Amino acid sequence: MEASTVQLNDIALFVEVAKRKSFSLAARALNMPTSTLSRRINELERAIGLRLINRNTRRLDLTEAGAAYMSRCQGLIDEARLAHEQLQALSGGPSGNLRVSMPYSLAIWLLPETINDFTDRYPEVECEFDLSMMTASDAQGTPFDIVLRFGRNSDYPVASIDSGNGNGGAPVPRSDGAVVQELVSLDNYLYASDRYLERFGEPKTPSDLTRHQCLRTTIDDAHSHWTLHNGRVSEQVPVSGHLAANNMSIAGTLAGLDLAITRMPHCQALDPIIKRNSLRRVLPGWSVDPISIYVVYPSSIQPAKTRAFMDFIRPKLGPAE
Repeated sequence: MEASTVQLNDIALFVEVAKRKSFSLAARALNMPTSTLSRRINELERAIGLRLINRNTRRLDLTEAGAAYMSRCQGLIDEARLAHEQLQALSGGPSGNLRVSMPYSLAIWLLPETINDFTDRYPEVECEFDLSMMTASDAQGTPFDIVLRFGRNSDYPVASIDSGNGNGGAPVPRSDGAVVQELVSLDNYLYASDRYLERFGEPKTPSDLTRHQCLRTTIDDAHSHWTLHNGRVSEQVPVSGHLAANNMSIAGTLAGLDLAITRMPHCQALDPIIKRNSLRRVLPGWSVDPISIYVVYPSSIQPAKTRAFMDFIRPKLGPAE
């Protein structure tokens, strides 16, 4: 095969491998055997006459030629894929396998409210949900169309992601070609059950929290201070407690069992846990540091199935009324 006969599909295979930095992950995303994918990339390199990928048992890296080829080809492949998706949308709507990664806490409240309407409207889209709690760094190279995460700006290694810098929540490209977007910044409030407050008393000022059981994310010094805000006034308070949990579902359940005061975002998708566990807001004039919901896309071009899903869930991710 000469360079002039290189097929666009072979270039697309190379882009998938380069983007995911793994033959096995790319093969999974492409639904083809790893051995077949490796052979096709070898044939592409022979046709071009240059090595594009350095392979060893521990990692996969692009050569200088491979990096240059990737930078020119990825946009072409994304545009071609988008054109194909648009034609499919004209003929029958979004279709294909949609892979979504999100935290369990978000999935348990968001999906029951959303997925039935989504599948009714787009029966040709098959949804695959991963609820493991990989970090933003771990999510790089994985075969997901959408990665949703709770977090703060420091959790996402992207320059200028802070919504206060003028981006207004616009997508921000990363060095690996993925795009990060802050979907919403949520106020974070304190909640407890009526029975807990009857037993231990209701805090009237932030400093009163030092005498209460406070449910932290982890039991360490870094998470043993809560910063509370009331307008322009901020106050940092040392907190402690017998329990810690990094899952909002468990945190809400533990607070509902009258065990502690907990932090919860003010979000439509999470609001049912407040009502289900009969929690009410503590220190109503104060809030803790806000938390955001971010989405990570593998590229700046989203296919129709991705856009359709995000259009369905975006309204549910807003602040609760």
